[in-house]
Amino acid sequence: MSIWWLVIVVLAAMGFAYQSGAAKSRKLAAAGGAKLHSLPTHYGALVALWCGIPALVILLLFLAFEGDLIRAMVASGLPDQVRALPSNQLAGILNRVESLASGYGVAGSVEPFEAEAAAQMSQLRTVGNLALIAVVAAAFVLGLATALRRLTPRLRARNEVERVVVIALIACSAVAIVTTVGIVLSMLGEAVRFFQFVHPFDFFFGTVWNPRFSTVGAGASGGYGLLPLLWGTVLITIIAMAVAVPIGLMTAIYLSEYASPRLRSLAKPALEILAGIPTIVYGFFALTVVGPFLAAIGAAIGVEIRATSALTAGLVMGIMIIPFVSSLSDDIITQVPRAMRDGSFGLGATHSETIRRVVLPAALPGIVGAFLLAVSRAVGETMIVVMAAGNAPVLQANPLQAISTVTVTIVNQLTGDIDFTSPQSLVAFALGLTLFTITLGLNIVALYIVRRYREQYE
Repeated sequence: MSIWWLVIVVLAAMGFAYQSGAAKSRKLAAAGGAKLHSLPTHYGALVALWCGIPALVILLLFLAFEGDLIRAMVASGLPDQVRALPSNQLAGILNRVESLASGYGVAGSVEPFEAEAAAQMSQLRTVGNLALIAVVAAAFVLGLATALRRLTPRLRARNEVERVVVIALIACSAVAIVTTVGIVLSMLGEAVRFFQFVHPFDFFFGTVWNPRFSTVGAGASGGYGLLPLLWGTVLITIIAMAVAVPIGLMTAIYLSEYASPRLRSLAKPALEILAGIPTIVYGFFALTVVGPFLAAIGAAIGVEIRATSALTAGLVMGIMIIPFVSSLSDDIITQVPRAMRDGSFGLGATHSETIRRVVLPAALPGIVGAFLLAVSRAVGETMIVVMAAGNAPVLQANPLQAISTVTVTIVNQLTGDIDFTSPQSLVAFALGLTLFTITLGLNIVALYIVRRYREQYE
């Protein structure tokens, strides 16, 4: 039986345990006339948790350690000359054995010891699965019997169930936090290794980006200046915001203040479809449509406009961010109290005057927060700039020419045959850490502005 089928069986059995616990709690209340501390649903949920949690924990432990244990047992049975091989060669032999045990073919002829080891591995898997089913069933039955025996009218089932729910919520929150910390620590460790080759001052204040790939141990060669990449990121972000903020904000004002409920219910979901389009589609659109169109316009008026340029990437990125700005701004504007609008109308102000002098000032902190969040989204965009910016890491202010960004350079440095011990590859982690710091700072500032001034208008 597949492990996932066993998980489905356990979940179905938890449903049976739930019904059993709820039914017994009702019988206890009817037979003794005592008032239950909690609802029957709480008693049923408690019984289901007592049965399901131990069984699921056993399943998780089996999934985590079963493969390594079986490989270790099979490796111990290999001939001495095979076990004496280097670890990478031994791992390759075990991979061949695992493929044979799974029924897949392998390249080359099969050695007798490989066939024997594959048969042993297949047998161990069968025994392990049978043992797993037996242990899970025993744990489930034991949990069911224990939980049903504990049920009494005065049992605080609701408290215990809520305690389990709180622990589950804390665990989910911890996963997100631990993942973020792990990403930061991994980037920080590799960035520290990079700064052993290149001085931080040369990296953060250098004006030339020209890393030259060298052999292992040859050290850093070329220029590793961050400023051309950082300026390219800022320039494309400025162009994107110049497109997204006016259009997005005006769209939000129209949808929240002027549009009819029917039009709003149709227009807002249609606009937010833009947010669901993959960014690589935007990049292809910029490369094949927007870039040639801008180049043709430039040729018509006598101005050189590269098809892959900061302008192309910025315009398409701004289109992509429009629903981000409009949706957040619309939600913020609609939260402005109706009493403020009625007071403005009562003083004789027109609709447009009320929007300019009452609604927008009241919603300004949230709009600024939405703007900063949109900036952080633009700073971290990758596929559009990879396909449409042109990849020219030069410190220049002309948006009509090709340019490069931090995200484009990270992709370039980690593409192809790479050696993670060389500064040419380690610089990607320093760039990633810098980009992470910038976006984190923008998000913190946005959240501070929203929280600091939000209560003023509530």
